[in-house]
Amino acid sequence: MFLVAEAYALRAGPARLARRRLGALRPLASAPPAAAEWTVPRVRDTFVDYFAEKRGHTRVPSSGVVPLQDPTLLFANAGMNQFKPIFLGQAAPGTQLATLERACNSQKCIRAGGKHNDLEDVGLDTYHHTFFEMLGSWSFGDYFKAEATAWAKELLVDVYGLDMDRMYATYFEGSPEEGLEPDYEARDLWLAAGFKPEQVIPGSKADNFWEMGDSGPCGPCTELHYDALGGRGDVAHLVNMDDPTVIEIWNLVFIQFERDGKTKRLSSLPAQHVDTGLGLERLVAILNRVPSNYDTDAFSGLFAATLAELPEGSAPYGGLLGDDDRAQNYRDTAYRAIADHVRCLSFAIADGARPSNDGRGYVLRRILRRAVRYGLSTLGAEPGFMARLAPALAASHFGDYYPELREELPTIVEVLAEEEATFAKTLERGVKYLDEELDKLEATDVLGGDAAFFLYDSLGFPVDLTAQMAEERGFLVDEPGFEAAMRAQVDRSKADRKARAEAALGTVRLELGVAATAALGDAGVAPTDALAVGATVADDATEVNGATVVALVAIDAATGDPALVDAATCGPGAAVGVVLDATPFYAEAGGQASDRGSLVLGGASVDVIDVQAYAGYVVHTVASGADVALAVGDAADGVVDGDARRKHAVNHMMTHAVNHALWAELGDGVGQRGSDANDERLRFDFSHGKALKAAQLAAVEAAVNTEYVADGATVERAKVGLEDAKNIRALRAVFGEAYPDPVNVVAMFPKAAFAGAPTIADVLASPDDEKWDKASIELCGGNHLGDAAAAEYFVITQETAVAKGVRRIEALTGAAALEARAAGARLEQAAAELAEAAAAATARRAPSP
Repeated sequence: MFLVAEAYALRAGPARLARRRLGALRPLASAPPAAAEWTVPRVRDTFVDYFAEKRGHTRVPSSGVVPLQDPTLLFANAGMNQFKPIFLGQAAPGTQLATLERACNSQKCIRAGGKHNDLEDVGLDTYHHTFFEMLGSWSFGDYFKAEATAWAKELLVDVYGLDMDRMYATYFEGSPEEGLEPDYEARDLWLAAGFKPEQVIPGSKADNFWEMGDSGPCGPCTELHYDALGGRGDVAHLVNMDDPTVIEIWNLVFIQFERDGKTKRLSSLPAQHVDTGLGLERLVAILNRVPSNYDTDAFSGLFAATLAELPEGSAPYGGLLGDDDRAQNYRDTAYRAIADHVRCLSFAIADGARPSNDGRGYVLRRILRRAVRYGLSTLGAEPGFMARLAPALAASHFGDYYPELREELPTIVEVLAEEEATFAKTLERGVKYLDEELDKLEATDVLGGDAAFFLYDSLGFPVDLTAQMAEERGFLVDEPGFEAAMRAQVDRSKADRKARAEAALGTVRLELGVAATAALGDAGVAPTDALAVGATVADDATEVNGATVVALVAIDAATGDPALVDAATCGPGAAVGVVLDATPFYAEAGGQASDRGSLVLGGASVDVIDVQAYAGYVVHTVASGADVALAVGDAADGVVDGDARRKHAVNHMMTHAVNHALWAELGDGVGQRGSDANDERLRFDFSHGKALKAAQLAAVEAAVNTEYVADGATVERAKVGLEDAKNIRALRAVFGEAYPDPVNVVAMFPKAAFAGAPTIADVLASPDDEKWDKASIELCGGNHLGDAAAAEYFVITQETAVAKGVRRIEALTGAAALEARAAGARLEQAAAELAEAAAAATARRAPSP
């Protein structure tokens, strides 16, 4: 049956509760016979094949849903996320992003936090999900509106066979207050493609103007909506009205402007881009003429697996909504929420995220606890059911297309089981407490914010879960009161948070955005000749004489944003970014801190405090205690702090050694999740489910010292084609990293394990040989030493948890490590002496025989 909302209206109380509680939904009509079966894999492959084979797009794999390289996002929430460096003009030369003109893929997405948050609607309707796949096509300065609209119409109508008479296109109606004209070009393109005038509808800025954020690239978009029922005439009035039978399926974004972060003004981008996203699950449902996304093979296998977890005689999923589902205690809502949530959690955990108490980890914890409550309280499942559902997802066609679900299945199951067990301990108590509090209320009362906060703070109930449970009994929650209680708790720890935030701020950073990098390119300014990238300390340059200042970056007084200038004054409180035509300075990358040092310009010296690279242009942030005038065209001499560089290189190299030692000790489940090396210490994050035992830590430390440091392991590096490098079976690639092609391969060969002096050429000659497992082989563009003996000594100072399933090792090398070893020996000696004294005292007190 097709199900449609009977009414949407305003009520007192939060809008989200109004949307949920008013919408009694009823069956309208039986679905027509299904067309030829369009499975998820078939629909996905048809889309990607069309753009790759017929329209010359490059197939780009989905990025992980955990954007480790983009701290501005909790999760990948759209296909464009991994292409942000292109839109921002910051793609590094030599990488695939720097050369892409057209791309297509199916992107794993999570929308459950921040700007795009569908969590509270999941299960209550048939078309919101926390996890979904976005079919995407992109043009990066290549084609634009005409091609994008023509190909969208061809694919949907001629390839998928959708009825064009049931399709509606929206276009941007303009914004006079911002001086933006209506997008009549998009309107006319749809009309030329065969749409009737009543099928092409103007849309507001909220619906038809896409923005990456408060600043940056943006532009008008045109959406395609489809009447899933058909046979009822013109339904243009239902477009963008949250009606599940007239649903948006494809959004085509035309990125042609950039918004200034301070003034909010728009300016034209130097290149125009196309970014489109089509909802896979929605399209599968439409093609198969079924009531909703949940009636497709995206969910059917999980429904069957859920039923198998329930008591004998339990009813299967029935597709009911609203009052119909309320009458059966929200059974089908529970089925939908559980199936959606196990998909979201499994993909997130496979890509490196873990439930925790903050950030993306807390979003996952909320999702899991929402699903657990539905399973245990609504469906009567046994505890641990979520962990038992994950194998069904991995065994399905999703595991065929996304092998990480199978590769990481043991970790997924372990994390889910532990999280479920933790919440199960407080769920019964929380439900009892909530019921008692609600029993005290009159029909029109609202649950107090203090009670909601107690459930959150003491029993682990996210407030949205409390609100949902209260709603099922006909009550609202005083969410402003809850937020006030939260603020009071936050204020109690404000001083500590402020101190930690200030410590994390680090140095001033002057960035080059899309307009700046494009302007430099248009002016014929070549990317910086970065002499230090991928070099060893022994043979790279630590000085440059007679370099030329090709650009300066300073804070614009009017906007407060970094901007290109011809001249600037560097002085107290006024940092300036200097771009040279050639530099010996290593820019921060790959977990290694940037070099420090000095630049001499016009006889005056300024300190280099930070170095970053944007689209190949290396920006040296410089500071000075006295005013120094700088100008484009100045000659500059650069000197790297060689001692700091050498210590950076030592600690960076030891992250490679500890990565290999951890793998040798703990097995294939270990994967790098991040690193940070500077001239004082190194930090290494890795996936592992539990704290390392003392014996394991001792083994890792001993392996690094024995096999690499004491033995003076040789370090080899070479530029290798990316695909050839990936074929090395012993390669330890960094999780979530984007690599250039060709890429630097760095190998560390312990002398005791290899006769002679192997080279990377030897590795490439037999990439599958198991003997290379004894070497550390990684892709890395950082600085390294010629051999590992220069580390002198390696000592682990701490091993802690970063998040569930992610551990962190902190360590020292060189003189600091030797001092730590000596301090440890002194402590051991003191402890032994205390133990000896205690034993002697005990003996003296013992009675004589």
